[in-house]
Order: sequence, then structure tokens, then C-alpha cells
Amino acid sequence: MISDTSRDPEKPYHRDLPTGTKQEIASYIAAKEALYAPFATKSADGMRRHGRKEDDIRTRFSRDADRIVHTKAYARYIDKTQVFYLVQNDHITHRVLHVQLVSKIGRTIGRSLRLNEDLIEAIALGHDIGHIPYGHTGEACLSLICEREGIGAFRHNVQGVRFLDEIEDQDLTLQVLDGILCHNGEAYDSGIAPQMEKTWDSFDAEIESLIQGGEESAPMTLEGCVVRFADTIAYIGRDIQDAQEVGLIDDATVLPDRVREVLGESNPAIIDTLIKDVIEASDSTHRPSIGYSPAVAEALAELKRFNYKNIYNHPQVTAQHPKIQQMYEAVFSAFCEDLEDERKTSPIYTDFIDTAWTSRRYLAGAAAPEIVRDYIAGMTDRYFEHRFREIVLPTRVDWRF
Repeated sequence: MISDTSRDPEKPYHRDLPTGTKQEIASYIAAKEALYAPFATKSADGMRRHGRKEDDIRTRFSRDADRIVHTKAYARYIDKTQVFYLVQNDHITHRVLHVQLVSKIGRTIGRSLRLNEDLIEAIALGHDIGHIPYGHTGEACLSLICEREGIGAFRHNVQGVRFLDEIEDQDLTLQVLDGILCHNGEAYDSGIAPQMEKTWDSFDAEIESLIQGGEESAPMTLEGCVVRFADTIAYIGRDIQDAQEVGLIDDATVLPDRVREVLGESNPAIIDTLIKDVIEASDSTHRPSIGYSPAVAEALAELKRFNYKNIYNHPQVTAQHPKIQQMYEAVFSAFCEDLEDERKTSPIYTDFIDTAWTSRRYLAGAAAPEIVRDYIAGMTDRYFEHRFREIVLPTRVDWRF
């Protein structure tokens, strides 16, 4: 073993770069950002809620991306499905792949518009962290319970912020959290202008408004607007591809004429068309906005209608909703009882409350229904199913007479 005699053995190991090397890195980043478009977000603009010390060779937004990737919530992307839950097929899209696609698409657009790619990457990687078991169906089920419990509607974008800002206490920048909060790729946006004058106070007020049923605003940065568009570009054609993979749509199903003529007939063609159109139609220099041309916006709206009719609202996709609601009711009720009775051996304690990664400050301020909501929201599809079976099925006993 090589010994390091240059450091104090009483202090934790910390390797620092020579001052000259750090200055070279800082100069390179400054020169790169000097080429940004006038309304791009500079790394120095990043605002942290708690203002922890910044002493790193990474930019603030690059550090945020790293913090997100190392969270427990990010690790659970691996078994959170996108559209097709309860399907045994390793080739359909899961959240972990979707956020990577959004990041790649967003960075391609951002690079072409001379925007901050580090900020785009951080927002993209974190934007779906609040999604729960069984996607939007699960969200609707849990929201009904939350409203009944008096803790407000459940919104996955709010939950994503809650995981990162409160439960795992990552102290991310306002710009990244705002992009996650305002990422709604399901919206029919033909163009967005950023709402740049946001503060921590207005951000917190927007979260409260969303919980009470309000609508989310536009992101505060052009980069956040790019991710909102990249989200749609990543899923709109991919969902058709996945629907074909599982047999929901056969090869004979034809896209609407306008969609085929304007956007293309395959996922790669649709992605290529939408990316190039956004780059051409957006303005990062004079009147900041991200958008599509009118013809592409109309074709995309028609494609979304096609997807809702043939995929998202298809009877085979929605048929399990009543059973899933029953599952959520059973799981929520069981863990509320565990909290009330302080059953310390319950998974809500061992896998959530008593873990090293759950913030004590969060736990001190959260009511019991909120803790149960957040525990369930963090579950993967497989873990949720396991806990449900554990609750409703009798435990096997090895009787010996």
C-alpha cells in the first residue's frame, strides 16, 4: 500500500489540484461562457437556498447534475416505467433511459443555441424523479388519497423537488429546481418565453399553488424551456415505438397524413425534425423564447392527439386503473397504521425514516400522511408490488406438529 505522508491523518482525505491547474480550468470555463447567447444562464448565476461553500473545479450546474445522479431517488429510476407498466419486456422505455434521452436532445438544442449545457443536463436528469409506481395512473390514484387526507393534490413535478430539496437535502440551485418543477412535457406548447424574475419566495409560492391545483408557470431560464421541449421530443415518437414493441399498435397502423408529411413516419425521423425545427424557430439572442414553427407545432399537436387515442387512453392501458387504485389505498392505509402504532420493524422505518439519507429536518416538519406519501412516491414498480403482496397476502407458516 502506498502511504500518503503529506496529509494530516486526523483529517478526512481531500485531494486538491494545484492553483495553476484550477486557474486554467476556470479560464477555460469563462472563455466558453463568453460565447454564450445573451440570454443564456451563466454558471455564476446559480443560486443555492442554503449558500453552501462553492470550492470545486465543476460549475454550479455541473455539480448539481452530479448531486442528482448520486441520490437514492435517481437510483430508483431503474425500475420506474414510462407508459407501459405491468409489462414484462426489457426493451420498453423506463425512466432511467428517458431522462438520458431528454438530456441528449436538450444538450444538442442548447449547444446549437449557445446555452448552458450543464444546466440543461442537470434539469433533464432530475426532471422525472418525482414519478411514482405505474406512471401517471399511479399519480392519479395517489392524488385522490392525498386530497382526501388534506395534504393537497399529488404532482410528480412537485414531488421531484421535494425529494431533492427536502428529503435528500441536496441544496440544488434555484435554476435547476425551477426547471424540474416547470418541465411539463405533456403541455401543448408551441412556444415558451422564460419567466426570468423568479426568487426562492416565488418558487415556494408556486409549489404551494400547484399543490392546491394551480397551473405551473414557464421555467425561469431558456435552458429550462429547452428541457420542456426536449421532454416531448424524447417521448412522443418513442411511445409509439414502445406501443409497437408490446403489440398495442401494429405495423399497419398509419400515422395521420399531416404528421407523416411534416414530422416523418418513424421515431428517429420525428426526433430529427423536431430538434432542427426548435433550433431554427427559437431565439436566444433578441427576444428569448423556445418554440416550434407553426406548421410543426400543428403536426405535433395532431401527433399528441393520436397518441392519447391510440396509446395513453387505450382500454388495454387503462383497464387496470381500478385495481391499481385499490393497491394504493391498501398500501397507504397499512403504512399509516405502522406510523400510528410506531412499528419500528415496518419497512417505512427501516427503508425510509431511519435511513442515513433521509433528512432529519424533513422528518421533523412532515406530518404522518406526508411521510407515507413520500415513502410510496419513492417506490419502484417492483418494490410497490412486493409491499402490496406483503400487506394483503397471509404470511406462510411452517407448521410443525
